[in-house]
Amino acid sequence: MEGTQISSIGVIGAGAWGTTLANLLVEKGYRVSLWVREEEVFNQIKEKGVNETFLPETRLHPQLEPVRTFREALRGKDLVLMVVPSHVFRDVFMELKSHLPKGAPIVTATKGIENETLMTMSQVIRSVLPACSEGRLACLAGPSFAKEVSMKRPTAVTIACKDVKQAERIQHTFYTEFFRVYTTNDLMGVELCGALKNVIAIAAGVADGLSFGHNARAALITRGLAEIARLGVSMGANPLTFAGLAGLGDLVLTCTGDLSRNRTVGLKIAQGMDLEEIVAGMKTVAEGVKTCASAIQLGEKMGVELPITSQVYEVLYRSKDPREALRDVMTRDLKAELD
Repeated sequence: MEGTQISSIGVIGAGAWGTTLANLLVEKGYRVSLWVREEEVFNQIKEKGVNETFLPETRLHPQLEPVRTFREALRGKDLVLMVVPSHVFRDVFMELKSHLPKGAPIVTATKGIENETLMTMSQVIRSVLPACSEGRLACLAGPSFAKEVSMKRPTAVTIACKDVKQAERIQHTFYTEFFRVYTTNDLMGVELCGALKNVIAIAAGVADGLSFGHNARAALITRGLAEIARLGVSMGANPLTFAGLAGLGDLVLTCTGDLSRNRTVGLKIAQGMDLEEIVAGMKTVAEGVKTCASAIQLGEKMGVELPITSQVYEVLYRSKDPREALRDVMTRDLKAELD
């Protein structure tokens, strides 16, 4: 199927981001089937043309087709877009793999690292489908709140794929006058950026919630980016990726935007709420909570120091006082900035 014209797309996952991207694509004239896990959400889209649960303010295109089976979602499709949370990604992909269109590119828009295996989502796909070529896999990432994209507010993202021509095909598939798409061949770097920035955003939320100020937030973003880059480069990523849309761009957005789920977790931690209580009260997944544990293990495996991520882990999973965590970050041994 490589090189063929893309005309029909199967989107797996009808959360806010999956629904937004599916609607963007159908508005461009593609035939789009949106796999919906929840019966309630399926009925909302089918009967009312609105995903009231995850994207309540957006009227969806009447030709967007919600479906309940993977067969319906994927039959005859030219491209597959995966937009399910990282902790269920493997299970969902295992279920749908027998329905995958032969050779169709698989784009992930999921930002996370699998806890048990420490794999990125493209690595999960290749572990389930060993014969799947790297050139068939791509990742869409960058600073992009679903709500703002659904409102057609200017947004820029990047598509990462080892196959440059494939990346360009996918770039043109998603591009609109308000949704600008760049390309890169650094799949590993883009996936790691998308996952790890969520952990730093939790730290930023805690800092904001405790009124540490703008100086502290800027320091967290900058030093957070430094540790993300250290880990990414140790795993073969291009250092320049971390200064791009998937790196700095998405990190700034997630650490400062009021729509950020991960920053919201940090704000609530600062208010003294328990993590289980916070997670239970959220409709959507804050990927940084689970990714934090994966990041700690990756850092240990690669021999990379992750001071901010380590303190976020202590706060989330060992009930460490956030003020004590900040003190421990600030009083570490002094270093040269570029070490």
